[in-house]
Amino acid sequence: MALNDRLNKFKQQQERCQNTLSSIFASQTSISTSKHVPGIQPVNAPLAPIKPLHPIKFSNDTERLQHINSVRKSAVGVQIKLVVELLYKTRQSFTAKQVNEATYVDIHGNKAVFDSLRNNPKVLFDGTRFSYKPKHILTGRDELLGLIKEKECGLPVEDIKDAYPSVLEDLQALKASGDVWWLSSTQSQEDMAYFNDPRYNITVDNDLKELFLKTELPRDMLDVEKEIKKSGEKPMTNTTKRRALAQILDAAPKTKTKGSKKKQRRLTGKSKGLTNIHMPELFDA
Repeated sequence: MALNDRLNKFKQQQERCQNTLSSIFASQTSISTSKHVPGIQPVNAPLAPIKPLHPIKFSNDTERLQHINSVRKSAVGVQIKLVVELLYKTRQSFTAKQVNEATYVDIHGNKAVFDSLRNNPKVLFDGTRFSYKPKHILTGRDELLGLIKEKECGLPVEDIKDAYPSVLEDLQALKASGDVWWLSSTQSQEDMAYFNDPRYNITVDNDLKELFLKTELPRDMLDVEKEIKKSGEKPMTNTTKRRALAQILDAAPKTKTKGSKKKQRRLTGKSKGLTNIHMPELFDA
């Protein structure tokens, strides 16, 4: 409300200034066009022709004030998004005053915004400044490669997308150089990065490759488990037990829980007379 009052007063002041400038221009124009004797210049005549005064426009400042008002009246989530985007794009630390100057979000003037930023997992607040907080804090390609080396089971690409602005370009360069494997999986729906350990770069004979490709693997899990047992290993799965349990669950009657019972519809006056018309034999004499 206070900002709207200020805008109304500002518009009124603008109109008064415009009226004053128009009256000044009109009075000076009437003086310059007054009749006088040829060759004799009036005493109060201007020394040079008067240029028309252009009205001063204040629309730019009005639009800025309206934008500030719309930002500060917006939902807390919208203001949080503006601040997080600023921190993400710049990767710099900002005070509350600097955030206000850049986004018009008044952190100190809105406790809900301040508490949400302070508890946001993507925002780091040191007591004075706000900065972006990625899941993995990296500064360049070497640190990225070191992190991938540490993850023996692979590193989800989603976890490092926001580490720094050019992280995906560096990951692509590491893939092109052969330092890492960047693989996509249709089952997990996410890309994984693996370290290409040079210790595992071995040469395989063509005869062994051909033998591997010609070997037909069993299609049923029971046969797979039998082959594993033949080699002296213990299978991690028990297909026989799993299938028997599945048959028991399918054969068991399904019981309705209390929450699944439907409430019976109450009969209205119109439907009471129609209750048993589909069973006339009950009423035959």
